[in-house]
Amino acid sequence: MKRTMLTRFTAMALVAAAIFYPGLGASQAMLACAKRVDLVGFLSDHLSEKLSAVGKLDTSTILEVYTADSGNWTLMLSDVSGRSCIILNGESWESIPVLPGQKT
Repeated sequence: MKRTMLTRFTAMALVAAAIFYPGLGASQAMLACAKRVDLVGFLSDHLSEKLSAVGKLDTSTILEVYTADSGNWTLMLSDVSGRSCIILNGESWESIPVLPGQKT
């Protein structure tokens, strides 16, 4: 059964919130933030997503893209303290190869 983007995000947010912030109500749980190691484990174990791209935003924040062979993807921000937040996720991710003559 195919999950919608909203359903998938809501499920991840609620699981992360229940584990890391048990006192929060469901309406406050839409920002899925937790220890980076725990979110990476969740993405890998439950969604089969692996790190596929990374970029530095500033001296203390990196942007990470996790993807699965199924096409599911998650965009996450991580800081130097080890805290990460899932910002976006979706379906139908495609990696585009570098074409001949293109600069890398």
